[in-house]
Amino acid sequence: MKIGQLLLNSGIITNKQLDKALSKQSEEGDRLGYHLVNIQAISEEDLNKFLARQQSIESSNLNALDIDEDIIHLITGDIARRYEVVPISREGRKLIVAMTDPNNLFAIDDLRFSLGMDIEPHICASSMIKKALLKYYPDSEAIVPVEKNQTNQKGSSIEEALADIDDEGIIEDSELLMGDEVFESMIIQDDEEDEIEEDDLDFSISDSPVVRLVNSLIADAVRRGASDIHFEPFEKYVRVRFRIDGILHEVMRPSRKYRSSMVSRLKIIGGMDIAEHHLPQDGRQKILVGDRFVDMRLATLPTLFGEKVEVRLLDRSAVILDLDLLGFEEESLKEFRRGIHRPFGIVLVTGPTGCGKTTTLYSALTERNDIGVNIMTAENPVEFNLKGVNQVQMNSDVGLTFANALRAYLRQDPDIIMVGEIRDKETSEIAIRAALTGHLVLSTTHTNDAPSTINRLIDMGTEPFMLSTSLVCIASQRLIRKICTKCKTQIHVPDEAFIDAGIDPERFRNINLYEGTGCSHCNNTGYKGRMGIFEVMRVDDDIRQLIEGDANSLEIEKAALNKGMINLREAAIRKLEAGLTTFDEVLRETISNE
Repeated sequence: MKIGQLLLNSGIITNKQLDKALSKQSEEGDRLGYHLVNIQAISEEDLNKFLARQQSIESSNLNALDIDEDIIHLITGDIARRYEVVPISREGRKLIVAMTDPNNLFAIDDLRFSLGMDIEPHICASSMIKKALLKYYPDSEAIVPVEKNQTNQKGSSIEEALADIDDEGIIEDSELLMGDEVFESMIIQDDEEDEIEEDDLDFSISDSPVVRLVNSLIADAVRRGASDIHFEPFEKYVRVRFRIDGILHEVMRPSRKYRSSMVSRLKIIGGMDIAEHHLPQDGRQKILVGDRFVDMRLATLPTLFGEKVEVRLLDRSAVILDLDLLGFEEESLKEFRRGIHRPFGIVLVTGPTGCGKTTTLYSALTERNDIGVNIMTAENPVEFNLKGVNQVQMNSDVGLTFANALRAYLRQDPDIIMVGEIRDKETSEIAIRAALTGHLVLSTTHTNDAPSTINRLIDMGTEPFMLSTSLVCIASQRLIRKICTKCKTQIHVPDEAFIDAGIDPERFRNINLYEGTGCSHCNNTGYKGRMGIFEVMRVDDDIRQLIEGDANSLEIEKAALNKGMINLREAAIRKLEAGLTTFDEVLRETISNE
């Protein structure tokens, strides 16, 4: 029974008062209780007590509370207004909050995720909540969440989309096409980018609940700075996870009955075949979320319980294409710049997937990009549009591979060629021939460090003497998390921990170390953002002799270190000395050679 009828049956309000409040609600929106308080049919305190008794949950009287400022700052103003929630007190890892709707499980899950704390909801009259929001978050009205660009549109947030999905969860594929005309207007072709009108860019006005849910998840991921979204099907649910600063965080677990609908919607966005369920597929799309252009790469994979979808997000506004800002140590940057400014040879960037190799190569191309230089790239996929650079998307289905593209490029009078990845003997040999005939070749490989790249290329079948004469330098990189500047706190690390990590504790005897304690700014992780660490190995005559002599990676590394190469561990330690990262992060991302 609805709250108005319950109050009427209890004799607390009259029929006339209920009709008046319902009329106000119809005209102005908001909750019925809010209007009952406004017309003085019931006091806020009595409404609170009634709601608590009705839902068997504790209530909070915000009018009688003076909440500590530190507690208020745990939740940002836009989140507080979105969910109509006010933090009251904290008990260890438990945060007590006042809410108009304590049954809003999505709001509670979102708070739990963003704060990293357990949430205990108390019910509170909406009129009290509104006054508290004005009191504690006076400047937050100007903050509009990304997924709520149009606050008057139905179902504009994730929790509203979930609420609108029918109880049975039976949503046919045909329903997923509802609202596509609106959503497709967000899909920006390169030649239309300057012609988009603001009215066409709302992310949340599609009619289908699943469409709104998927759209809102993507918008929320962009807002939180996620690099990837994982939609993973399991027996009883679909797990949705965001990768933020390199770490996966679970966001929600919709029922498995929404699995097919969500996957179909994602396939439509990526331009894939929604009828194909047994083979992996790839797709991509360009969208606009708020005022930010985002490139999406989507990939499906059949699993035991259905298709898993991975969405890679590249926020153009967050891309830094400046070598000085990537995190190079001074000596390493000098060596890398010497390599990319050579007239010919091969410069390689190595590291695992997602470590920022493409960003480093794009930054190098940006530095060399000039009207007098012909630059051509072979990429799979083209992740960022560089003005003045001839970029080509590989397509193996029609025979356009890295090797074939390289052959064609040599007839296009290039000065600099970028190859997305050297993954086989054929591509390696053509890249070497290009380097030996007067071209600068930039590319990537997947290896753990710079010295082991040599052995990796030889294992592909590349001749050592060809490799030694063409290589200029090899840069290996990783991304490590930065300490959140809002909750940065000095800590003590015992000497035993340094010794176990292979680090001389005397080096840090007079240096302060820090970590983040966790706050709303960093989703309570203690980290905010990432930076690169690099080792750059210059291939000089001594290294060439070792390559031709079939030396192993340890011998090559020893020679490079003797010549002043800064390895990944040393680069990370220097970031630790500068107070930019934590001791634990150094251990997590680098391996001791001690």
